[in-house]
Amino acid sequence: MEILKGLDEYVKTEHFRSAMGIPAGSEIILKPLAMGEYNVNYTFAHPEDGSVRVLRANTGSQMHLDDQIGYEYGALKLLEDCGRTPKAYFVDGSREKTDYGIMVMEFLPGKALDYNTELNLAAPILADIHAVELKPDCGLIMPAEAGEAILDECDQMIEKFYQSPLGQAHTKKKIEEMIKKGRRILADTNPYTGRRCCINTELNSGNFLINGTVQKNYLVDWEKPLYADPAQDLGHFLTPTTTFWKTDVILTRAQRREFVREYIRAVDGRYDTAGMEERVNTFIRLNCLRGITWCAMAWVEYSEPDRAIKNDFTFRKIMAYIQDDFLDNIDRNFLG
Repeated sequence: MEILKGLDEYVKTEHFRSAMGIPAGSEIILKPLAMGEYNVNYTFAHPEDGSVRVLRANTGSQMHLDDQIGYEYGALKLLEDCGRTPKAYFVDGSREKTDYGIMVMEFLPGKALDYNTELNLAAPILADIHAVELKPDCGLIMPAEAGEAILDECDQMIEKFYQSPLGQAHTKKKIEEMIKKGRRILADTNPYTGRRCCINTELNSGNFLINGTVQKNYLVDWEKPLYADPAQDLGHFLTPTTTFWKTDVILTRAQRREFVREYIRAVDGRYDTAGMEERVNTFIRLNCLRGITWCAMAWVEYSEPDRAIKNDFTFRKIMAYIQDDFLDNIDRNFLG
C-alpha cells in the first residue's frame, strides 16, 4: 500500500502544520494503516508529544456529497463525548492543496470483532453511541422513512449493474425480483415515528476495535452516518451480507435474537427500546438487499480501469455476493 500522490507534500504545508501544531521543519512520516473502497488511512506520530494520529484521505463519496470528509468529521464531533469513537482533530475538504479530502483523528487500539467469541461486546458500544441525544438539525442526513430510503438506495446502486454489459442477464433478473420482495416487506411495515439518533450504517466486524472485557472497545469508520432509528444499525450489524463481508460467518436466528436482547440490557433504560426486535428483523431483511446491490454496483466500478483504490480481498468478496448460490440463500432464508 503506497502513499497516495501528493500527501507527503500536503503534510509539509503551512496550512496543515499550523492547524496541527507541528513546527516547521519537523519530520512527518506517514505509515499505511488500512484501505477501504473510498478512503485510505495512514498513521503518523505528532513530533511534539509523540501521540499517534490517523490521517484519512477520502477519494470519493458514496452519499454523493460535495464535502464527504467534512460530513464524517461532523459526525465524529457529535459523538465525541460517548467514549466509543475517535476524537477528530482536523478536517480539510476543500481539495485546494491536494486531490483528496483530509481528516486527522485519534488513533485507537484494538482488533477486529470476532463474531464467534465477542459478539456480546458490540452491544454496549452501539448502546453508548445511540444514547447520545441529538436534535433533527444536528447536520446529519435524516431519511423521512428509513426502509424506503434503503430500497431507493438499492434501486440507485443496482442501476449501474443493470446498465453494464458485464452483468449476466439471469443475475440482473434475480436481483430485480429480490428487490420487489423487499418492496412487499416494506408495504407490510408500519412507518417509524420514534426516537432517532446517530447511526453508523456500516457495521462490519473490521470497523470495531475490540480490547476485551476490561478495556474499552470502539467503533470507527463513520463514512455514512444518518439521523435515524437505532434499529437500523442493529439490522445492518446482524444481516448476513454484513457478517459475511470480512469473515465467512452468517449468524443463526438464535444469535441474532440474543444480541438484540443484550443490546437492550446495555441500553439500560436510557431510551425507549419498545418494538426493537421486530424493527431489527425488518431491517435485517432490507439490508440484505442493500449489501447485494452495493456489491453489484461495486463489481462494475472495480472493472473500470481508472478506479483510484483497488483492494483484491474486497473484489473477491464482491464477486461472491453476486454468485447464484449466495443470492439463492438470501432469497430463500431472508426474503421468503
